[in-house]
Amino acid sequence: MALEGIKNKLQQIRLEADASAEKVEELTAKVKTLEQENLAKEQEITSLTHKNQTLEAEVEKLDAGHKDMKSQLDQTGHHGSQNEALQRKLQILEEEAEEADKNIRETNDKYRQADVKAGHYERKVQALESARDLWEEKYEDMAKKFAQVKKELEDFQIEIGNI
Repeated sequence: MALEGIKNKLQQIRLEADASAEKVEELTAKVKTLEQENLAKEQEITSLTHKNQTLEAEVEKLDAGHKDMKSQLDQTGHHGSQNEALQRKLQILEEEAEEADKNIRETNDKYRQADVKAGHYERKVQALESARDLWEEKYEDMAKKFAQVKKELEDFQIEIGNI
């Protein structure tokens, strides 16, 4: 009777240890996936930051061109055909500046969203790593209990053999 109880306990501990090992593997795979997603988001942030810098430089260039055109327009205000041409150029530059501003706003929004997502994934990775560590501790405890019960079973078998 006692031998079967120990065997049952030993079998139960084995099953728990196997379940813990599977959970650790599952959580490790999930952490790896989240780390890859986090890396992709960081790369997207870098790309958006570069695009933002490029667009800001373009806006500055367009603003400088806009100022140049305005000053030329003021200087040549007496010449009708030149004045009209400069006004058209000025209008085009203003439209390009508005488009560049719109692109900058969109890029900044995407950058903020990507940054928020990256923070979320970092927190998720930390939580999963904590869960994985907890499962690894449980697995180690179960392995120790398994070894102890196995030792008790062997000792019990030796005692029974001596009787």
